[in-house]
Amino acid sequence: MSDELDLIDAAKAGSVVAFTELVHDYRERLLRFLLTRCASFADAEDALQDTLINAYRYLHSYDSRWRFSTWLYRIAIRNAANLQADAGESPDELQDTEADPLLLCIALSERENLWVSARRVLRKEVYAAMWLRYVEDMSINDVAAVLDRSVSWTKVNLLRARKQLDAELARTEKESKAYG
Repeated sequence: MSDELDLIDAAKAGSVVAFTELVHDYRERLLRFLLTRCASFADAEDALQDTLINAYRYLHSYDSRWRFSTWLYRIAIRNAANLQADAGESPDELQDTEADPLLLCIALSERENLWVSARRVLRKEVYAAMWLRYVEDMSINDVAAVLDRSVSWTKVNLLRARKQLDAELARTEKESKAYG
């Protein structure tokens, strides 16, 4: 952690090399996270680019009392939301797969994947909480900070999401046995 703080101090002093080294390990993780929040890979890449630019631009406002990753993910969430707002998209909009049989087949085969199911059944913000907690291994406090929510909200919504996913997986398993 002290290495990270040293890089932050150097980047604040104007070192582009230090900033590049600082965000290097976060790039891939941020992109994976943004893919869950954006409509396309290109949008996720745009949001990542905006996140890194904003992080560099506003690095002077970073407070070392918080984890750097929390601050960075908060910027990423805002950039993804701004992209959706610019595109006029509804954040919880679900795609209609019933119109195209191929898309329906793809959707049925992907239901076996927990994260695909989670993305389909959970609200975007709750999905983000699940992703940050279980994929990015962030603490409850960090997840709450990234999402700008209370710790209580985070705990309650993670619990509800786990129950909702459990019910969805049970329903999907029951359906597959019925058709199998």
